[in-house]
Amino acid sequence: MSIAPTTTTDETPDAPDSSKSSTPAKPSAAATLRPLVLRLHFYAGLLVAPFLLVAALSGGLYAASFQAEKIVYADEFTVSVGDTKLPISEQVAAARKAHPEGTVAAVRPSPEDDATTRVMLSGVAGVGADHTLAVFVDPYTAKVKGALEQYGSTGALPLRTWLSEFHRNLHLGENGRLYSELAASWLWVIAGGGLVLWFARRRTQRKVRGTSGRRRTLGLHGTVGVWASAGFIFLSATGLTWSTYAGANIDVLRTSLGQSTPSVSAAAGGEHTGHGAAAGAGSTGEHGVGLDKVLAAARAEGLGDPVEIVPPADESSAYVVKQVQRSWPTKQDAVAVDPSTGEVLDVLRFADYPVLAKLTRWGIDAHTGVLFGIVNQLALMALALSLVLLILWGYRMWWLRGRASAFGRPIPRGAWQQVPPLLLVALLAGVAVVGYFVPLLGIPLAAFIAVDVILGEIDHRRGGRTRGERVGAK
Repeated sequence: MSIAPTTTTDETPDAPDSSKSSTPAKPSAAATLRPLVLRLHFYAGLLVAPFLLVAALSGGLYAASFQAEKIVYADEFTVSVGDTKLPISEQVAAARKAHPEGTVAAVRPSPEDDATTRVMLSGVAGVGADHTLAVFVDPYTAKVKGALEQYGSTGALPLRTWLSEFHRNLHLGENGRLYSELAASWLWVIAGGGLVLWFARRRTQRKVRGTSGRRRTLGLHGTVGVWASAGFIFLSATGLTWSTYAGANIDVLRTSLGQSTPSVSAAAGGEHTGHGAAAGAGSTGEHGVGLDKVLAAARAEGLGDPVEIVPPADESSAYVVKQVQRSWPTKQDAVAVDPSTGEVLDVLRFADYPVLAKLTRWGIDAHTGVLFGIVNQLALMALALSLVLLILWGYRMWWLRGRASAFGRPIPRGAWQQVPPLLLVALLAGVAVVGYFVPLLGIPLAAFIAVDVILGEIDHRRGGRTRGERVGAK
């Protein structure tokens, strides 16, 4: 396979100095890998960048939506502080009187003095099957402050829900999730490749000051990329944990290692299970001893606010009360309470979660911006802005690289031929393993290699015919 013509650029490895030695030194393994990493980084950035750009813009907006939600829905969120909060059963009764449709799926008692209580209703006409209608109740007066459609365990309201689904699947359903998984699958590869290229460059070539044109753009691209690379790798890894294909493989791996996320049992005499089975919606919020005694039993087990009460799914099920604080320090303890006696049947502590289950919980919460609150959200917005700038600088370098000859001149082929055979075999084996577990990395990479080899062979044969024609003409 032929190598395309090259010109001297900042990315081209330095040629050996013939004046120092007549025999060129054998390049190190790292030196032979650099052209291959450069070509992979170039094409991955070029082809995946549009998906990353959408993910960065939508992700940055989602991170900002937490604060925007507090402003837009301030009337539903907050109340004037009164003397004494009413029993939770009275607040639920007020919500049901205002909204008798559907069934009570869960109740989140007011977690703070100036916060409303949320009563979530499922099966409401016009509300999505995986969404609920959140009814906001003043805990001091039982006055209903409003009702909004809600989604997810973090209680996202319409604004944040719209941005969340746009970031996740572009509002295209399950098929749309392929875009975000593709972006997450390749982000760590691009970031890692950029790190390798940055540290492989001489120190004098990394500086930004005193440079201009393409050299300055390259310096800015590399400097910002290095500083942001750890964040990009983290976002890629955590994003894959709940993706469609890679996420399923990760779940299988965690289960095989005994590291799946446990849940409290909603059945009498419960034992911890690893499949997240929780009680569903009941027809009303009150069963047996009622919400007030159930909440009191959970409080006695040390479950402080914020908590969510889930009514029994059927006659053989228990109430489930679980903490829902995902900000630091994480509160995720849960108890099951017998509806007939008010006795606690099962207790699950977050401290008892397996290590990988804890790391997954913290990773997802940091990825979505809830683990460290506004600091977390500002960091995510900064990473999103950095990724946008890197993409723009990357395309600018592509433009400037080919300006003297042809638009967007690519990196030369043939880099893989410089890699020692044993190292190349090890690399291919590693790529095959990673590609199996992360298919939206493996499949596009295999397709790129196949197309690249075919195009290289075509160029090689055309070059051979051209040379033959020239010899015949002479």
